[in-house]
Amino acid sequence: MSNNTYYFQSHNNLSPAELFLWIALDQTKTQLGFADLAAVATWLLSVNDVPVSGKMKTATEGTSVLSMFFRSVIKKRAPMRLPTLTWKSVTEFRFIYTKSLGGFVGRAIPVLDVVFLGYDATVIMYRTVSRYNSTVDPEDRLG
Repeated sequence: MSNNTYYFQSHNNLSPAELFLWIALDQTKTQLGFADLAAVATWLLSVNDVPVSGKMKTATEGTSVLSMFFRSVIKKRAPMRLPTLTWKSVTEFRFIYTKSLGGFVGRAIPVLDVVFLGYDATVIMYRTVSRYNSTVDPEDRLG
């Protein structure tokens, strides 16, 4: 990095690394909104921390508040077993199957949340690097 200094909003004499940080924070503030808050909330509600009796020994211990809610609201059963993912099954590179439509929805929402938040992280970093590179001198630009 060079000895160049920059300014961003009310911040003066920033090093290139400090400028990158302030741009990243600004882009994060711009990108995140209510949908991200909802994604984080439902992701937290998907943690398997509610004890459940009667599960097979090979099943993941406990269940989530989200899964319990959707199983109570959607009582319909699918004609075939539907593939789902849990945090444990992802680490084991396998699917968990269920005929419960409520269980399917309860397990699908956290997966969609991760995709949604991953998309936001990608957009934030892309916009940060683009704005940073358009602001700094050529010798301070990233890749």
